Amino acid sequence: MSNENEGTAAPTPPAAPSVPPAPASETQDAAPAPAAGEPVTQQLPPTPAPGTEPTQQIPPAQAPPAYGQAPAPAYGQAPAPAAHGAEGWPPPPPTVPAYGAGGHGGGAWGAPLTTDGHPAPKPKGKGGLIAAVLVAALLAGGIGGGVGYWAAQRSDNGTGSTTISAANTPKDLKREAGSIAGLAAGALPSVVTIEASAGDGEGGTGTGFVYDQQGHILTNNHVVASAANGGKLFATFSDGKRYDAEVVGRAQGYDVAVLKLKTPPAGLKPLPLGDSEKVAVGDSTIAIGAPFGLSNTVTTGIVSAKNRPVASGDGSGSKNSYMSALQTDASINPGNSGGPLLDGRGAVIGINSAIQSAGNGGFGGGQAGSIGLGFAIPINQAKNVAESLIKTGKPVYPVISVSVDLQAKSEGAKISEQGGAANELVDPNGPAGKAGLKPGDVITEFGGKSVDSGPTLISMIWTYKPGDTVKLTYLRGGKPTTVDITLGSRVGDK
Repeated sequence: MSNENEGTAAPTPPAAPSVPPAPASETQDAAPAPAAGEPVTQQLPPTPAPGTEPTQQIPPAQAPPAYGQAPAPAYGQAPAPAAHGAEGWPPPPPTVPAYGAGGHGGGAWGAPLTTDGHPAPKPKGKGGLIAAVLVAALLAGGIGGGVGYWAAQRSDNGTGSTTISAANTPKDLKREAGSIAGLAAGALPSVVTIEASAGDGEGGTGTGFVYDQQGHILTNNHVVASAANGGKLFATFSDGKRYDAEVVGRAQGYDVAVLKLKTPPAGLKPLPLGDSEKVAVGDSTIAIGAPFGLSNTVTTGIVSAKNRPVASGDGSGSKNSYMSALQTDASINPGNSGGPLLDGRGAVIGINSAIQSAGNGGFGGGQAGSIGLGFAIPINQAKNVAESLIKTGKPVYPVISVSVDLQAKSEGAKISEQGGAANELVDPNGPAGKAGLKPGDVITEFGGKSVDSGPTLISMIWTYKPGDTVKLTYLRGGKPTTVDITLGSRVGDK
């Protein structure tokens, strides 16, 4: 499996390939599965449009049951018992507590006795309940009338008033520009809800944000993939105005895409871009998007981790991406895909792209939701990809031209020893071959950072640019060797 292309960690770990990895020259577009122990993540797919069938990414969110109807049972479960009454309304009356069913005196606690000392017979039907309600209403009315008369008398006598006024109420409630509310108010006009639909009706909802004044919108590839070939795309701003859009370029391996509004409005305000390299764990985060189609939703959290190697996919095992992600606990759900992750100043530090799924959680066993483990593509990487897509329409990937064994149980990324000839597993004219690496070598460090698996290596490589020189450490026969390697390039997704 070539590390030049994308890999995946789908909602559940993809199965190991049934055949050995193909040579690097033939498998650059193949999607490696995540190594054992990698976090199982899901791309945040666009929320499916109403009335469409579930896709392979995440099934559509289930609509809530109609008022007065019981929710449908989950698949494989017996239907719930019928609710009280034919339609489940009104609810059944509360059960009598244990101390009221019998005990002292033989009757219900607090029940009046008849002249012969026995409890009065229970009223039939709902009469007792109605009577109790009427008594309560009359009692409340009597008390209210008495209090009203007493208050009126005091008012007439000039001895008091029932009017209470809050002191020092501000005329205008103003929020500081640096507050969460202030930052959200400033960012929301530059965030759009993206509707994507294919010719066959497949599609859904995602998020994007204004990248420049020319009308370019930055988002995830998997948000727009269904509409990339002959489909329809619309971008709706927070003021409700809707615009036609088209795909400028897509990078499936990075999971980044650039759209352009066909008739961009005047006065577009691009979101400011931060520096994802300078982000620190514990920094505040703000996520904006359309979770489950709920546009203009704002959630907050912190940066939980940096440089988190994440392989994410759409669940099919064929369209995968890698990222050295920013991890956040800000609530991110399907539909947040492609939306901005802001820092405490309101600058974009990442593109919300994936979540870790807890099994088949979510609504009734459908779409999985946030468990506080969200992942965003660092904006420094996304910016490099976006510039390439705007200029040429194609992504450019840095590569080292080796085939990595993703099934290997080693402390690092092992170069494949099977699946092809030695010169196919390590291109002798490629960056790794020129640096002296061979099949069977185990790469343990890249750019001064530890490598614990194949997906980790790929995610690290893709944070650089072609032509960058990086230090690489590998083991051969248990002996470490460190070399300088100059990254090559590959254009486009194959």
